[in-house]
Formats: sequence, structure tokens, C-alpha cells
Amino acid sequence: MAQKTSIPKGTRDFGPQEMACRNYIFNTIRQVYALYGFQQIETPAMENLGTLMGKYGEEGDKLLFKILNSGDFLRGTCSEEIEKGATGHLAALLCEKGLRYDLTVPFARFVVQHREELTLPFRRYQIQPVWRADRPQKGRYREFYQCDADVVGSDSLLNEVELMQIVDTVFLRFGIRVCIKINNRKILSGIAEMIGAADKIVDITVAIDKLDKIGLENVNAELLENGLSEAQVEKLQPIINLYGTNAEKIATMRQVLKDSEVGQKGIDEVEYVLSKLSTLQSQLELDLTLARGLNYYTGCIFEVKALDVQIGSITGGGRYDNLTGIFGMPGISGVGISFGADRIYDVLNQLNLYPEEVTTATQLLFINFGETETNYCLPIADKARQAGIRTEIYPDSVKMKKQMQYANAKNIPFVAIAGETEIAEGKVMLKNMLSGEQQLVTPDELLSFIHI
Repeated sequence: MAQKTSIPKGTRDFGPQEMACRNYIFNTIRQVYALYGFQQIETPAMENLGTLMGKYGEEGDKLLFKILNSGDFLRGTCSEEIEKGATGHLAALLCEKGLRYDLTVPFARFVVQHREELTLPFRRYQIQPVWRADRPQKGRYREFYQCDADVVGSDSLLNEVELMQIVDTVFLRFGIRVCIKINNRKILSGIAEMIGAADKIVDITVAIDKLDKIGLENVNAELLENGLSEAQVEKLQPIINLYGTNAEKIATMRQVLKDSEVGQKGIDEVEYVLSKLSTLQSQLELDLTLARGLNYYTGCIFEVKALDVQIGSITGGGRYDNLTGIFGMPGISGVGISFGADRIYDVLNQLNLYPEEVTTATQLLFINFGETETNYCLPIADKARQAGIRTEIYPDSVKMKKQMQYANAKNIPFVAIAGETEIAEGKVMLKNMLSGEQQLVTPDELLSFIHI
């Protein structure tokens, strides 16, 4: 019995129609990035584990897909080590490489490795798949695409402003209503100082970043498990539950963090960015529970939620001051965003927001009546393609009904028919498959009709 074929959980196949939709997403984002002067790069799917480990926090490290060494991957181990089942130690022995978890850490590695070739500030974008050994669920995949843009080599907050303008422009083009949430890791550090738990900043940010997923009660329980006292957790509650306008939240936090220098600096940065983005059409909200659990963020952080679909964040990012320092190049600041193409794909599908031309592959089909008719149609089809019309000639001389069924199945809007009569007149019969109307037209007229 033949084995049933399947693909790993958390991955998907995409057919031609789906790829047309996905390419619409990639091309839209690519076009907007180019408008802001970003240049494209690519990095390998796999990186050395030394590049990846320790950059995403303990939880992130657990989600890295590790690749077994080539050949005899058990070489250098003994049966005793395997029996002990020390997975972390065994992974270090058996695996030297891993699939990239995101595009930011490989980009930091790229900057360090190619520093002499780059002109700073360097503005790059990158559209490639990433992999995470996560539990698959709605909107969460093990293989998915990220569409990143980063600026390195500049401390200016104008970079944050422009990245938010990019986010606004992209979602306006998609027709997706979104809320852009902003916070600052310096504010979170100031809050940790204020409650007397500066050494617990990572635990605090990782926990409150789960607020939307697990709720306030479970966040508080996790904070207690991580060593915060009940009094410290209690001090966090008014901040976690802070409401009001952006201006009101800033005013409140200035008072709450009046004794925290780092907290005040974070408030200054957020206020500057918000002041420059008053013309955005998307909603913009200061959200003090936004933490972006990754360890490398140090300044402003961002997250984008769709307003009309229940799904996780569809874009995120932030400022990182220390990432390249891990690779031996301290002092280079960066800031970036990442569009989650797969979640955007799901949102566009649910809201049915794809333009009609995106899902139309072939625009014009020539019916095949035989060699004589095909010889007549070939130069007309070539001319149509030169004019930018996506054109097919049916490859086989079969019954016209079958060819028409093919056109209907592929949603081809126009069919060109050239038999003995049409050839004698130097024309073709053009049929509009939507309206059913037919017109006898010259090759030049055919082109203008389809472009209408």
C-alpha cells in the first residue's frame, strides 16, 4: 500500500492562485520599501548555531530548528551521554547549524561580516522564510515569511518615524484597517526600577508580552513564579491597566517615573515619534503592556494589529542598540520592522481584499482549431504579450467546448477565436467571458478592448 503523502504540521503548500495573492503582498511591500530608499539583501536559510543561540532569550532558543551534522553525526558522543538524555548538551554535540528564527540576527551578522562594503547608515530590506519549532495553531506557523526593513548606523528617531510611515502606507495599499501600538523598552526598564526589580526586566517583559494571549491573572502568576514579590506585582497593576489618550498616558508615566532617568528618556523618545506621526491614517496607540519579548530591543518597539480580524500581530519591530556588539562590533545602533506576510495573507483572504487583477492569471486565451489557425494566431498572441497582456494559446486542437471549459475554470476573461472566416478578413472573434458578448475585431482593436 502506498504511503499517504503529507507535509509537516505548521507548513503549507501554495498553488498558483495562492501564489498570485502572496506575490501581491510581497510586491506591495517591496515597492513601498523602495520608495524609502531601502535595498534588498538575502542571507542563507541556515546559520551557524553560534550565530543564533542566546539572541532570542531562553524561550526563543527552545524554538530554534537545529540541523544534524552531516555524515556520522553521532561521532564524538558516547552511549552514556545519549542515555542521560541531556538534550541541550547533545544538541551542541550533534548540531552545528540551525534554521534562522528571524531575519534580524542574520542581518546583524551580515553587517559585521560585510562592514567594509557598506555605507552607513545602511537601509536594507529582506523578504525570506524563517522557521520556528512552535506549536502550530491559527495564524502561527513553523515556516513563514518575514518582510523586514532595518536601518543600521543611525541613532536618529526619524528612522522610527519613517518606519511607521511605511507601515501606514503598506496597510493603506492593502485596505486593511490597523492599530499601530508603540512602547519603549526604556520605559519598561524604568518601571522595573520603580518597583525595585531592575534585575528582573527580562522576566517582566517576557511575562507582560503575553497579556493578550494568557490574560492578566496568568501574567501575574508568571511574574510571581519568576521571583517578583506580591507587592512588586501589585505596583505593576495600575501601569498594566493604564487607559486614556496617548497624551494622558505620557503625562501619567512622567509622574510615575519621575525618579527614573532611563524611564524619562524612553518617554521622550516615544513622545518625539508620536509628535511626528500625527498625519498617519492608521490608529496609533501608546500601549505600556507592549514588550516585544525578544532580548535585543532597547528603545522604541512597535506592533500592528488588524482591527477587523481576530489574529495575532501582523507587523512588529523596534530599536536595538547592542545587537552587532554580540558579533564583535559594538556601538552600531539599528531599528527595524517585520511584516508577517503569512498573517497578512490570512487577513486579506478573510476580508476578501485582493484586487481582481491579482487573482486573474491569464487575460486572453486563443482557441486552437489546428495548425493553420495556430500559425495565424501566434503573431497576434506575441503582439498581445508585448503589450503586457497575459496570453495563452490552447496547446491542443480539441473540441471547442473543452477549451471553453478550460477558460472558465481559470477565470480567463477574454477568448479569441480565429477560424477560416476570421482569417480571411484578417480579424479575430473576441468573446468577453463575463458578459458573453462577441465582437469581430482587428488585432490592434483586440489589444485596446482587453486594456479597457
